[in-house]
Amino acid sequence: MLGLVSGLVACTPKPVDATPTAEEFLAALAARDLDGVAEVIDLPTTAREVIDSTWDGLQAEGLTATLGEVEVRENLATAQYTLDWQLPRDRHLTYDTTLTLTKTDEDWTVRWQPSLLHPRLGANQHLELRPVPAGKASVVSSDGVEILQPGTMYRILVDLGKVSDVRPVAARIAAAVPRLDAAALSEELSRAAGVYSVALVDQADGPRVAEELADIEGIIVNDEAAMVNRDPSFAPDIMARVSAIVADELDGANGWRVTAVNPHGATIDDVEYHGPQPAPAVRVGLDHDIQLAAQQAVNLRADMQAMIVAIRPSTGQVLAVAQTKAADEKGDIALSGQFPPGSVFKIITAVAGMQEEGLGVDSIVPCPGSMNIYGRIVNNYNQFSLGSVPLERAFASSCNTTFADISTRLEPGELADVAKQFGLGLDFHIPGLYTVTGSVPEGETPLDRTEAGYGQGLDLASPFGLALVAATAARGETPLPVLIDGHETTVSEDVPAPDPVAIEQLQRMMRSVVTSGTARGMQAGGQIHGKTGEAEINQGSHAWFAGYRDDDIAFATLVVLGGGSETAVAITDHMFITLDQMRAERALP
Repeated sequence: MLGLVSGLVACTPKPVDATPTAEEFLAALAARDLDGVAEVIDLPTTAREVIDSTWDGLQAEGLTATLGEVEVRENLATAQYTLDWQLPRDRHLTYDTTLTLTKTDEDWTVRWQPSLLHPRLGANQHLELRPVPAGKASVVSSDGVEILQPGTMYRILVDLGKVSDVRPVAARIAAAVPRLDAAALSEELSRAAGVYSVALVDQADGPRVAEELADIEGIIVNDEAAMVNRDPSFAPDIMARVSAIVADELDGANGWRVTAVNPHGATIDDVEYHGPQPAPAVRVGLDHDIQLAAQQAVNLRADMQAMIVAIRPSTGQVLAVAQTKAADEKGDIALSGQFPPGSVFKIITAVAGMQEEGLGVDSIVPCPGSMNIYGRIVNNYNQFSLGSVPLERAFASSCNTTFADISTRLEPGELADVAKQFGLGLDFHIPGLYTVTGSVPEGETPLDRTEAGYGQGLDLASPFGLALVAATAARGETPLPVLIDGHETTVSEDVPAPDPVAIEQLQRMMRSVVTSGTARGMQAGGQIHGKTGEAEINQGSHAWFAGYRDDDIAFATLVVLGGGSETAVAITDHMFITLDQMRAERALP
């Protein structure tokens, strides 16, 4: 009985399994064995071409094919499977699709359809891997205005192998780019060889320069991607340094996509898309409106070396560095130039008197018109005399005799130590800026201490250094100055903050300078605290004004050989008035 049943079962017809053929096809596909594919497919020439183009287009490093269910219905079978393409940089393209097999006699054949490579692939199409560029980030000011943006610069090159005489070439280039000197350029070219890079021209002038130089043998003008300053007049030297420092931070991570393309590479549709990850904007401390207002203000004395540095006391951000062209010719003197600070230095002397001699704002101090201190005759401006007055009034009126007397009584080194508590005399390494704050003598002799007390003698400071002093007065400790967010500033030594009680009294005295002292009459809004200074040198005197406003802006203004401090006060006043107008206009609906 069992044998009969077995015989009956053995005689029942069974469909020939299509699985081996499906496996053979997938194995050949995964191995990029086009001959193997051709043996089991009905349109081998078409299949080979599309499969080969897809492997190349995807830049595939490997393929894993995993067979799933195979369903057979008489002479037709459907195989489900998963393809996992291994793409460059550890990326994967994974998806499910199907193929159809047909049976002739006892043999199964894979039916060619583009969808067996990808379910969304159409006739005469193949897959390609393509990047999705992230684009470059911008550089923005601390108040959110875009300063540097992706753009184009034009590079002027000279192929010296094609030039017999460099002089006419240099002359033509200098005529097209007036900032270049023809004689100096000719000398450079005569010493160079090969293809020599002469200069970069911005995108505003680049096309014109390229056109003017187009007919000259040996000159090449190439356009190249670059970060460009939206306003070329906006702190150009600083922004050029910023651009070089942050260049590698502006590129985001490119995305990628796999797209179906026609035989000519034209995109039909994306079958996979991974968007780019743009880099965040790089923020710099410069405040767009403050920088513009400061530049407009110094340009009131365009014939002189006038400059302003502004710092945010709460954060240390360098908000503005503005110089006239006359100052630019001397270099970055707002940041590193060394000048006698004059009476602005009385900020330091006053705090030293409070901390070391027990003085306070209401302490009665002498302010004679003239004082003989160890043989040094110290005079007030026009020898004005107040008699014995509170320290606050002596500070507001800027009595030289008072502060020379205070300083002389200090021990050697005490004045220099207090100066460092305000950042003056410290060295800061600030990415994007080269700065020198200043120096204060140890005061080994009474004469050194006498002159140092009112900012003469060997005292030296830069506008940057005195802006830092003013920021310390506002904050109560020296902020760590910074230009580019994320780029750490280092300082030469750690110094304790000034005494908080002394800072509070200093702030009161600096306010008196503006309300009733040597800076009275300012028209700008807000509460301004400051100290004026007129530093005498052989050729004349420098005009100084340093301080802070209650909207978190500390400043130092210098006009070299500007005479009385009223010149620096007027420039500062103009800066704040202009700034307030700018802000008011931005606030309008």
